[in-house]
Amino acid sequence: MATGLLGLGYAQANPQVAAPGLPPAPAVAGPAQPAERTPDDDSRHAATSDRDLEPEAPGRVRAAAPNAGHSTARRAAPPPDAAQNTGSKPAPPGPALVAGTPCTVTARACVALTERLAWLIEGGVIRRGPVHIQHGDAADPTPRGTFRVQWKAEQYTSREYLTQMPYSVFFADGGIAFHEGTQDNPSAGCVKLEHADAEAFFYFLQKGDEVQIH
Repeated sequence: MATGLLGLGYAQANPQVAAPGLPPAPAVAGPAQPAERTPDDDSRHAATSDRDLEPEAPGRVRAAAPNAGHSTARRAAPPPDAAQNTGSKPAPPGPALVAGTPCTVTARACVALTERLAWLIEGGVIRRGPVHIQHGDAADPTPRGTFRVQWKAEQYTSREYLTQMPYSVFFADGGIAFHEGTQDNPSAGCVKLEHADAEAFFYFLQKGDEVQIH
């Protein structure tokens, strides 16, 4: 069998098979094996380790290694929004608008001065409106903002203008109220409503209800 292999030239591929009359092929070196450690090696290694752990002698200063005190580890890159992440949280979204009005769902009464319209709202649902209103002029404008119903009077006479203000619902300082009034001339700052609407506003709105004027 060995002779057949020699004829085919495979003898060199297997170092354990030698051709007749030729010295055996040198053994192929395998992966280097770790040298067996002797007791002397252990003692030298221990001595080196112990020397590294010995405390410094008084007055002896060990030379600092290059870049001593400075970590060579690369810091992890901050997240893209780290500049904005300063601990402050984004403001939560405000209440949703009531469809078809400029007011939010927290309003019980809503007024759009430019369009001269008003609504009664309950839980974000329109209960009455839009209804027509009349507001103040440039000399006595109706204030814009968010207010609360302060008090009501079914029959009230203005002490300043000596005019009747039936179904008054006062919501802003200065005697500003919803009340019944004519629609053909501006008010002195109040929101004037036709009779049926003024009555509806009076009975629907209660003290503390939110009024939004836009």
